[in-house]
Amino acid sequence: MLAIERRNAILEKLQTEKSVVVGELSEIYHVSEETIRRDLDKLENDGYAIKSYGGAVLNENSNFELPFNVRKNRNVLGKQKIASLIGDMVKDGENIILDASSTAGAIAKILKDKKNITIITNSLEISIELMEYPNCRVITTGGETSSQYFALVGPLTDRVIRTYNADRAIISAKGIDMEAGFTDSEERHANNKLTMLQCAKQKILAVDSSKFDKIAFCKVGDLQDVDMIVTDKKPDDVWLRKLEELNVECVYLE
Repeated sequence: MLAIERRNAILEKLQTEKSVVVGELSEIYHVSEETIRRDLDKLENDGYAIKSYGGAVLNENSNFELPFNVRKNRNVLGKQKIASLIGDMVKDGENIILDASSTAGAIAKILKDKKNITIITNSLEISIELMEYPNCRVITTGGETSSQYFALVGPLTDRVIRTYNADRAIISAKGIDMEAGFTDSEERHANNKLTMLQCAKQKILAVDSSKFDKIAFCKVGDLQDVDMIVTDKKPDDVWLRKLEELNVECVYLE
């Protein structure tokens, strides 16, 4: 196992268990405790962990973005539920914009079975995932590569997106808050997501239940900038009342 693979595995464990112990990690990954301490030093320097006596705890500051391979393994069941709901909405022959979120990756796996569908995306993962499916026409946006998101981002991405008019734009966000709206952790991604919404007839925010009442660094838009929120669980009644006031439809599995 490469060092980066081991650190990502440790980070996944931190996400699940909130804390890790040096001795236990040393046995799991068959490396010395000193190697594990260096891994934890790296995770702390990157902002993901806080070292403690004998181990480390998760740094739950939402402004730090997790590596893509870690994020896509979080709340997999919730993302699959969202993907299933959206798959029932999308019709054959539609033009769909998908962002580079791990939630959009789950949605793409559902949409690949549609007929004569066009996917416009800045996600490299989605582009590769759908490449072998002849019924899916995939348009990539171009832009600057972002290894953290496995995506194409930036002003060029915006310019390409603006050349299309889609039936639906489906984006995710790192946080959704009644006052702050929906937010993300990086400015270029936030700008690209907003552009996607502006270029579609129907604007959908797909966020799992862990994103509610969270605020990340960069604002993408206000709640009323989307037509629909799709999530994996029924939100609290206060959220449902707020969305009803704003005339934003909320779709979830009962």
